[in-house]
Amino acid sequence: MIVSAETGRFAVNIMHFARTLRAAGLPVGTGRILQALEAVEAVGVGDRGDFYWALHAVFVNRRDQRLLFDQAFHVFWRNPQILERMMSLLLPSVRAELKRQGPELARRLEDALNLGRRPRDDDRAREREPERIEIDATLTWSGRELLQGRDFEKMSAEEVALAKAALRTIRLPRWEQPTRRFRADPAGRSIDLRLTMRRSLRSGGDLIELATRSRRSRPPPLVAICDISGSMDRYARMLLHFLHAVTNDRDRVYSFLFGTRLTNITRHLRHKDVDVALEKVTGAVQDWSGGTRIGACLEDFNRQWARRVLGQNAVVLLITDGLDRDAGAGLAQQTERLHKSCHRLIWLNPLLRFDGFAPKSLGIRAILPHVDDFRPVHSLDSLTALGRALDDRGWRRQGGRPLWREERA
Repeated sequence: MIVSAETGRFAVNIMHFARTLRAAGLPVGTGRILQALEAVEAVGVGDRGDFYWALHAVFVNRRDQRLLFDQAFHVFWRNPQILERMMSLLLPSVRAELKRQGPELARRLEDALNLGRRPRDDDRAREREPERIEIDATLTWSGRELLQGRDFEKMSAEEVALAKAALRTIRLPRWEQPTRRFRADPAGRSIDLRLTMRRSLRSGGDLIELATRSRRSRPPPLVAICDISGSMDRYARMLLHFLHAVTNDRDRVYSFLFGTRLTNITRHLRHKDVDVALEKVTGAVQDWSGGTRIGACLEDFNRQWARRVLGQNAVVLLITDGLDRDAGAGLAQQTERLHKSCHRLIWLNPLLRFDGFAPKSLGIRAILPHVDDFRPVHSLDSLTALGRALDDRGWRRQGGRPLWREERA
C-alpha cells in the first residue's frame, strides 16, 4: 500500500477516477479502490500500458464495461501534466502517449465527467432558449415525458436507472386464445356425451340430463429471441429488464439470447430478484457483444426448441437489427420455418427508429418477407406501442405496403 504523504496525492487521483467510473454506472466500491492502489504500486507508472491494464484488471469484470472504462481512462488521464506530476512523486520518467480520438463518449460518461462542473455562460445561453420554447409551447413538459421517447443508446446513467424502473412496471395485455381442451359449462354450446352418460347412471338411465361444455381459453405462449451482438448491446440489456418483468407477470414466457450461439435463459429470468436474474444470465451467456449468426441460431431454435415452446398459437418476438455476419446465409429459410411454426412473428428492430431506414442489408431483406409485424424497439414508447399491437386481434398481416412504411404512416 502507498503510505507516504507525497504518494497520497496520487492515491487521491485514483480515488477521483474511481468515483468517475462509479458515477458512470460501474460497480466500484472502496475495496476496489484499495485494490487499484495495490495494483498500481506493484506495476508502477513507468509505462502507460501497464498503468492502463492494472486499473483495467481491477475495475472491469464484464465485457460490456470495457468500452466505458477505456473512454473514461483516456479522457481522465489525457492531460500529460497529470502523468508528469505522478512521475515526480513516484518514478523518474514516464511514457505518456495519448490515444487517438475514439468514438463519441457515452452519455453517462459525459454526465459523470461533468458532475459538479458549473456550465459556462455560452452553454447557459444555448440551453436557455430551447428550454423556454418547449415549456411555452406545450405547458406540460416533464422529465418523464422526455424519458418515454428517449433512445436507450442516448440515455445518461440516471436516465438508464429510471428507464429500468419503468420497464419493470410495463405489463403486456392478457389476451386469451381457445385451446383444444374443454371444461364443463352449463352455458356451453356443445354437448358433453361422456358427462351426460355418467350422470344418467344415477337414475338408471330413465332420465338423461344433457351436460354441456365449452372450450378452455388460455393466454398463448410468448417467445422472445433476442440478439446480444455488439451492435445490440445497450438495447439487449434494457430489454432483459422488460423480459424479466413479463416472465414474472405471466406463465409460459420463454426467452432466448443469441449472438454466435443460442442460449435459453428462461429459467434464469424466473427469479424474482432482477439483479440476481441478470447475474445468472450473464454467467450463462458466453458470446455477449460478439458477432451475429442469425441464420445458424434460428436453425438451432427450430430444430431443438420449436416443438417444445411454439404450441397453442405462440407469439414470437424476434429482437435483432438484422446485421448478420454470415451475410444472410440460410436466414430466409429458417425465418420462413419459424413463421410457419408460430401464430404471429413480430420483428423488433432498433434501426427502424431512423426516418431514412431502408432494407439494404442482406439479413434484413431475408427476414422481412416472413414477419407479420415490423416495429422499432429503442425507447419506452416503442415498448408501450408493442403492448397495444399484441392486444390487436388482427393477427396476420395482409398483403400491401412494406412493413416499415406502414409503421411510418
